[in-house]
Amino acid sequence: MPEVNEIKAHIEKLRAEINRHNRLYHVLDSPEISDAEYDALMRELKQLEEQNPQLVTPDSPTQRVGAAPVEAFGVVEHTRPLLSLGNAFSDDDLLAWYTRTIKLVGERPFDFVCEHKIDGLAIALTYIDGQFTTGATRGDGLRGENITQNLRTVRSIPLSVPKDAPRRFEVRGEVYLPKTGFHKLNREREDEGLPLFANPRNAAAGSVRQLDPRITAKRPLDIYIYMLGWVEGKATPPTHWETMEWLKSLGFRINPNNRQMKTIEQIKEYYRTWVEQRAGLPYEADGIVVKINQINLHEELGDIGHEPRWAIAYKFPAMQGTTILKSIEISVGRTGTLNPFAALEPVKVGGVTIKSAALHNEDDIRRKDIREGDTVILQRAGDVIPEIIGPTPSSKERPGRSAEFSLLDKLPKNEQGEVVCPACRQTSIIKPEGEVMYYCANAACPAQAQLRIEHFASRGAMDIRGIGESMSATLYQKGLVKNAADLYYLTQEKLAEMERMGEKSAANIINAINTSKDRPLARVIYGLGIRHVGEEIGQVLAANFPSIDNLAKASRDDLMKISAIGPKIADSIVGFFGQTENLEIIQRLKDAGAKLEETATAPKDLPLSGKEFVLTGKMESFSRPEAEARIKELGGSAKDNVTHKTDYVVYGADPGSKLTRARELGIKTIEEKEFLKLINQNKIPGG
Repeated sequence: MPEVNEIKAHIEKLRAEINRHNRLYHVLDSPEISDAEYDALMRELKQLEEQNPQLVTPDSPTQRVGAAPVEAFGVVEHTRPLLSLGNAFSDDDLLAWYTRTIKLVGERPFDFVCEHKIDGLAIALTYIDGQFTTGATRGDGLRGENITQNLRTVRSIPLSVPKDAPRRFEVRGEVYLPKTGFHKLNREREDEGLPLFANPRNAAAGSVRQLDPRITAKRPLDIYIYMLGWVEGKATPPTHWETMEWLKSLGFRINPNNRQMKTIEQIKEYYRTWVEQRAGLPYEADGIVVKINQINLHEELGDIGHEPRWAIAYKFPAMQGTTILKSIEISVGRTGTLNPFAALEPVKVGGVTIKSAALHNEDDIRRKDIREGDTVILQRAGDVIPEIIGPTPSSKERPGRSAEFSLLDKLPKNEQGEVVCPACRQTSIIKPEGEVMYYCANAACPAQAQLRIEHFASRGAMDIRGIGESMSATLYQKGLVKNAADLYYLTQEKLAEMERMGEKSAANIINAINTSKDRPLARVIYGLGIRHVGEEIGQVLAANFPSIDNLAKASRDDLMKISAIGPKIADSIVGFFGQTENLEIIQRLKDAGAKLEETATAPKDLPLSGKEFVLTGKMESFSRPEAEARIKELGGSAKDNVTHKTDYVVYGADPGSKLTRARELGIKTIEEKEFLKLINQNKIPGG
């Protein structure tokens, strides 16, 4: 048995390697290894730590997964107050701040640093003896909530810093949810029948304030550090710009859009540029922050009230407008949710004409006191779904204002006076105890059926190219497809008869349908559209039940033995498989040859086992993550750099230096079409 010192040395080596890859991936956006290789390193470290618990340290990468839930957050006293910024809303406001600053500073020269004002949650991170020890919210500026365990799960926050860092110091930053993460999170919540988040900031704030850090760990949170809070025992650079570069060298993530400015005119130009381009940013930003660069002037200028004199936020124009709420309508979601939405008088907000807006649920509508006929305040942040903030004050005081909203009152009734679903006209409206949404429980509801077909064919599920929102709706309306299983009984001839559908397009769709039969069981489970079962739960279920038949027979107790499955999810799964219509769909999927069970395949038996791929250039048929996932499914590995170990380089349009490097080394290169043939037929080209 190896000596403890040898094991400890190996663990430390693994931690250093994993931390380096975390920094490359999450901070520098330049990964060197594939996800599979990273996961293998983490598995090895976890196993060693489980076998040697006395060697586990707080800064180990394994500690990011989140600790057990806490009963409440503790309070952290800020060593230096976390101040909020004063605001400028026009060039005149900015110039007034600049003029005041000059009067206070006199003739001494100074310049500026401009940064994006990210719409997230301000936090403070404290490091002692090289270790991340405390993370806190801004709170009231003097005291914040201790959310250390939650912040440990954010992979772009370093758990330790180099040995030459100060012994004690604090950095401040903005935790945020990227737009892509926000949309993915809302899709998952919709899949699970949960209320949607209104915007990324609310989602980020809710994520870091979970009492169970394991929930936070599942959210794709990120961070940009925007300043040094305080430091002990070490001299630091004299300017903010140099300080940010220094913090970057310590491993902190700094926004690459920060800029050093000499004049007020340059600041205005920076502002105008991002007013025009903010919709293209990967995060929500509501303005820019202008800071005096010279740190000695920060101390001299000081604060006024709760705002520093040496910085100001120049806010972007509000993407808000007002319009008339004509009516509140009800749509039926894929899982049967009855979703209220606002039908609006068309209005332009942020350059986009808006005719409707989501209203989330009945409780939210009542809380905001939104009623039909009101003039409402509409907000659009970047590319996020338009949101109604609430009615204007004058609308609330309007005589003869309409009654408070009631979802049941808005639903149609049958001849017996019973409330029915607006899509199927069945009397199966339910509201499960403890939930905020009403549901149509009719498994044959046409509104649900059409959306279920679209979901089944979606990228995260069976990934059937060509069957998107429009095509699934057309197939359903024409009676060609009534449920997901019907997709596998389509013929090229039937498709080719459709308007604007040529033989080649029809053939491509049939090929995509046939290819989808080999998707893993986890994706089939997710594709079935079981309420509360998202992608992650689908993977959990597939790992615990090797076939769809095993899952269908599982009892509530069987399901709840799995730590990730609670009573709500268990009841939903049992209820789904208790419906005859759903069992008939599954049987037809079986008859069509869809993969509904997992067989343990030895890695050496997989067709791409031991083969290393590098992808370069723009692909037309798939995204890079999709291609890498398929390579891994077939036993291969996907790398970022071409080396002597590379077996194949797959290239699309504008491939760049990787293709040149491959040819120099004599490595086999594959065009996109040949690669598609390879992953669909599972044959090695030239092998």
